[in-house]
Amino acid sequence: MTNCLRIATRKGLFIYEKNSALSPSGWHLERTAFIGDPVSNVFTDARNGDQYAALNLGHFGVKLHRAEAGSDDWQEISVPKYPSSDDDTEGSSLAQIWTLEAADPNRAGSLWAGTIPGGLFKSDDRGDSWQLVESLWQRPERSEWFGGGYDDPGIHSICVDPRDSQRLLVAISCGGVWESLDAGANWTLQGKGLRADYMPPDASDALVAQDPHRLVVCPAQPDIAWIQHHNGIFHSRDGGRQWREITGVQPSVFGFAVAVHPQDAETAWFLPAVKDECRVPVDGKLVVTRTRDGGRSFETLDRGLPAEAAYDLVWRHALDIDASGTHLAFGSTTGNLWLSDNQGDDWHCLSQHLPPINAVRFDP
Repeated sequence: MTNCLRIATRKGLFIYEKNSALSPSGWHLERTAFIGDPVSNVFTDARNGDQYAALNLGHFGVKLHRAEAGSDDWQEISVPKYPSSDDDTEGSSLAQIWTLEAADPNRAGSLWAGTIPGGLFKSDDRGDSWQLVESLWQRPERSEWFGGGYDDPGIHSICVDPRDSQRLLVAISCGGVWESLDAGANWTLQGKGLRADYMPPDASDALVAQDPHRLVVCPAQPDIAWIQHHNGIFHSRDGGRQWREITGVQPSVFGFAVAVHPQDAETAWFLPAVKDECRVPVDGKLVVTRTRDGGRSFETLDRGLPAEAAYDLVWRHALDIDASGTHLAFGSTTGNLWLSDNQGDDWHCLSQHLPPINAVRFDP
């Protein structure tokens, strides 16, 4: 049963645990780490319990810390590094570790890291060392990648097929969806059916120009995937090769976050907002939308959420669902943390006083 929820914020890491004896909701703030430091993402390795926290310290650079299972003793470890260029000048610089994922379910400590400016890295030693996946970095299409909300492109979604860890999908803002069938040795640009309305009409379907804000795959049915795109919601039934756009969802199809039920691939949740520069809830009303039928219909979930004067924006990693498919949590740029114990039917606020939230993650 899920009992730990990690909140990565602009001013530290906050860890909530579930204990009904200590609070009415059952969830309470148990401990903190890195107070005052920007934590860009967190990851708990289900294979051995290792805990990871990625920090972005600006002038002092990007840092990565690891603590063993059950420990609060965080140790700084290596970060991914880009190689120097061919003319011996300084190469690309690491701007952010945007996501961390397990690479091989049978090898504890094997990790993937997605970064800004668009590098995919692999570690086989619990993050003590990292290797750039040159096969993706050297693709000629990379010259066409560009930044979305950040100045540089970035890899924010890494989905490993639970049936075959050699197969993975990677989503890049802005650089499209890439598939490897051999653990990153070779890559194919996928995404037929995606559409980018910020491009000229004759280039809106260019695969390399797509801006998937977040890509998720159902663990129990990994051929089914969802994308919250810059300009819409998209659904795939063939492992991310072809996509169907879902339109007419109210109050909006724009957003950053998506979560899929871990057993039922037809069920997914989204956090809608006003598109582009505005980026606030429609009409100031915070809602979650949910489909239970693969996008054919949607429900608007708002019980317990503010109905007016709400300006919470939810970033791409700030919505998560636990392994049971029962508990959902999301956090906003205004420091509000919300949780549902019944798949989004009802919500309660765990905190209104956190720093701006970058990522929310249940322990596996």
